[in-house]
Amino acid sequence: MNWLGYALLSALFAGLVAIFGKIGVRDIDSTLATAARSVIMALALVTLVLARSNKINLREISPRAWLFITLAGLAGAASWLCYFRALQLGDASRVAPIDRMSVLVVVVIATLFLGEKLSAGVAFGALLVVVGSIFISRG
Repeated sequence: MNWLGYALLSALFAGLVAIFGKIGVRDIDSTLATAARSVIMALALVTLVLARSNKINLREISPRAWLFITLAGLAGAASWLCYFRALQLGDASRVAPIDRMSVLVVVVIATLFLGEKLSAGVAFGALLVVVGSIFISRG
């Protein structure tokens, strides 16, 4: 499978996260729900790593990679804490599109710091995502 197939599956599963998360945070603290979700994710991922590999060598990960993996983990935790709280307070159909405005953040940072080219199509597409998210969230 290529990147597009995985990206489409990611979108499918992200949509399911919004639905399952909205139901899951109904009667509990959103931070507790996020922590429980994180533990379940960690167990599932460790199980997958163990199933796919007969050796695990954490020393294969460079200090620079550890730094950025750690930063990604912290950013992900902050994102999910905010996302689950937003789901608890708002409609899933309005929260999820706003969350997807992260596309704009990615496009800007990838252009400025990763040296990715900003084509007119990418810029216009990011603008459409933002505009669409605003329209959907306003209901």
